[in-house]
Amino acid sequence: MTMDNPPSSGNLFDLTGKVAVISGAAQGLGKAASLAVAQAGANVVLVDRNISGLETTADLIRKMGRKALVSVTNVSDPDAIAELFKQVDLEFGRVDFLGNIAGDGHLAKPEELTIADLHSVLQNLVVGRFAMCQQAGLRMLSQGRGSIMNIGSLASSTALGRGHIAYSMAMGAVVQMTRELSTEWSHRGVRVNCVTPAQIVNPGLTARMSEDPTLEERFLHGIPAHRLGQPNDIMGLAVLLASDSSSWITGAIIPLDGGNMAMNAGGTPGHEQRSIQNFHAKTK
Repeated sequence: MTMDNPPSSGNLFDLTGKVAVISGAAQGLGKAASLAVAQAGANVVLVDRNISGLETTADLIRKMGRKALVSVTNVSDPDAIAELFKQVDLEFGRVDFLGNIAGDGHLAKPEELTIADLHSVLQNLVVGRFAMCQQAGLRMLSQGRGSIMNIGSLASSTALGRGHIAYSMAMGAVVQMTRELSTEWSHRGVRVNCVTPAQIVNPGLTARMSEDPTLEERFLHGIPAHRLGQPNDIMGLAVLLASDSSSWITGAIIPLDGGNMAMNAGGTPGHEQRSIQNFHAKTK
């Protein structure tokens, strides 16, 4: 898009007539991203293994007057992904945006991680994500335009410890995959970016925080915004990356983390500085 060829509606964020494929759409970030692009006008292909969650998301999208195609697909299986995109071809005949969100990790100490579990994580988070990019990318390249949003993690660029080694290795690969695909495809009209969230509240994280009552506060010590992420935090960014408003953004690694990556490990976030100031005021 150029200023000589603006969107027909005049709205840089308008996705009317676009087709988005979003994995992990039954809950969390995937559901929020799906609703966001639908609100902006897109029809959405909803991908997840959780059929009841998919149908809930689909109902909300259809009430907006958009089309929603539901697909129970294992996104770690390249053959299943190829079948998914054949469905998309039949239903819509195009793909304009891929939200590459679904994927599971595995927690284990490095000395105890089995090679089988490592292979499983890499298959899920790296091979599966690449297969999604490849299938969507083939269609976008033939159209001469499209946008891919990979979801990475804080662990893509910095170590988390706590048994995250397999997950961190995989997410590091997702960042490099994003950069390589952007370098290969951007001159052909296909943009590829990666969003790297910090801790987003979801059922798994909620369960872990219930098991360890100190965990939430430890997370908050590293987040200057002093709150955990919520799924809806992805909504504006998903629309931005899907739309013409980001037509010159590609190969970017975009933190979604309340300032976590910006703060040095030894830094003191503002909310703690205020506590220190209050303590000194009380002791005077």
